[in-house]
Amino acid sequence: MSNAMSNIRSTLLSIWPDYEPTPLIDCPALADLAGVDRVLIKNEGCRPLGNFKALGGMIAGLKAIARSVGADFGAFLANPDAFGALPALVCASDGNHGLAVAAAARRANAQAIIYLPAEVSSVRAARIERAGGQVVRIDGTYDDAVDAARRAAARGQGVLVADTTDVLDDPVVRDVMAGYRAISEEALAQLEQTRVGRPTHLFIQAGVGGLAAAMADGFAGPPSPSPRLLVVEPRAAACVARALAEGRPQKVEGGLTTQAEMLSCGLASTPALATLQRHGAQALQVDEAELLDAVDILRSTTGLQTTPSGVAGLAGLLANSSIQKRRFKIDLDRKSRILLVVTEGRADG
Repeated sequence: MSNAMSNIRSTLLSIWPDYEPTPLIDCPALADLAGVDRVLIKNEGCRPLGNFKALGGMIAGLKAIARSVGADFGAFLANPDAFGALPALVCASDGNHGLAVAAAARRANAQAIIYLPAEVSSVRAARIERAGGQVVRIDGTYDDAVDAARRAAARGQGVLVADTTDVLDDPVVRDVMAGYRAISEEALAQLEQTRVGRPTHLFIQAGVGGLAAAMADGFAGPPSPSPRLLVVEPRAAACVARALAEGRPQKVEGGLTTQAEMLSCGLASTPALATLQRHGAQALQVDEAELLDAVDILRSTTGLQTTPSGVAGLAGLLANSSIQKRRFKIDLDRKSRILLVVTEGRADG
């Protein structure tokens, strides 16, 4: 086990004593459909809270509180009540990050204030409230909620636990992305155990780019060559594609309306972009119909149920595997091994 995985595993066990890696599923029907050797899926719907954000928001939130009171992280987790009155946690979210931050605050017996854009579903808002979070609705997009949360933290409302930033080495965002690294570390161990070759391609969905960046870092060679990284976004909210094209984060204007609600982001995260640039990431965009089709295809071939956000990586694979010109552009052939991350289970309750 690598030192990185040992550290991540230790942190996860300190939060969830029954922590187990999420499944890595071999999907031969999807491989046949895409015309590749293998399609492997990391199923994050099995994660606590039902999505991968538990790895980022909960770890970063707890570390942010410990940092704010000058406590050793292990000692803080063992007895948060020993550190007196704790600050509230504040964040913006499209749903899942806010749920994780609310869960972090509850774990520490603290408060959480979660800023949600207007279009976040009542179901997702209710999940945050059941986890103890106070929901504040913002009349605008996710990016407007990010600005509102930042202002609230600056007013002293609490400690900001953002998953995006324009600061290259923001410690909280660094903790969020380090938490996401557990997915790649788990997958690498599972591939070694099953003697399945490492992936040649990662098709990873992006909101602000943090997950894709963490996966790129986790799978970076040596000893094996780094896989080709394809960042998949809804066409209506392709902020990472714009940032990669322009060399810096640039806001995508408009309503960012997409069925992939968790990916409805208009501005890429600066540290995520730097990592994606370093790894030579390519951007792919998918239409709403392709997202919805991918939900049905995943269910019919594997039995897994997710959302358009959760299946965007598969949508990107299928949209680009059926056209020879696109296959050639991303070096996709019959020998390719694909890793996808289904980032959440169904969000209907």
